[in-house]
Amino acid sequence: MTEEGKSQRAHRFIRERIASGVYGPGYRLVLSSLAAELSMSVVPVREAVRALTAEGLVTFERHVGARVAHVDGAQYRFTMQAISMLEGAATALAAPFTTAADLDRARRLNDVVRLGLPDLDPRVFREANQALHTTLYARCPNPRLLEIIQGEWVRLGHLRGTASAIAPGRAAEAVREHAALIDLIAAGAPAEDVERAARHHRDGSLTADLTVRHPAPDPFGADPGHCGPAPALLPAPLPALLPEGA
Repeated sequence: MTEEGKSQRAHRFIRERIASGVYGPGYRLVLSSLAAELSMSVVPVREAVRALTAEGLVTFERHVGARVAHVDGAQYRFTMQAISMLEGAATALAAPFTTAADLDRARRLNDVVRLGLPDLDPRVFREANQALHTTLYARCPNPRLLEIIQGEWVRLGHLRGTASAIAPGRAAEAVREHAALIDLIAAGAPAEDVERAARHHRDGSLTADLTVRHPAPDPFGADPGHCGPAPALLPAPLPALLPEGA
């Protein structure tokens, strides 16, 4: 394997561990230890860490070294807003290519939430919610857009497992908004209508999520949803939510 290939493997390995929460915020990335674990020299690992630093996943401090980046309340808010706009666009672009099977899966994921109310586990809500949204935008024909969305979710990946409380009434409202969005796509509604509905839903989710996670006011004094809607959390494997083969 070439040095470039090794660097890509190291990049993928570290990135996946950040996304899964194995390497949490502030975790120190020791290059020699990573190189030994990956059975390669330090050089490709160093290149991988540089790339991750450019992506905002890792920070580097003199005399301290590389660490997994922290995401504070403001960063969380702004990153979620950016993802919201990107996901809204991706959902609209994917709509013409979304199949009946995709829509059926989305409806069944929505039922996971609906049937679990009012005592739904917050983790289940977040996993089903994100799996639903991923299903609706996964067929977006713009691979770069999907890559950017995934990259931003990896950046926030260490927050994925947070099973904080759901804002009162938000889950039930989200179920209704999901159903309306799915019906729009099924009816072949114009792209702008699909994007508008997706962003309206995400706007409500962002506002509700921030009241639970980061209730501090926007540093610019604006409505927390002023830049766009908020997405749910990175998807868990679907078999955990739906029967095998669903």
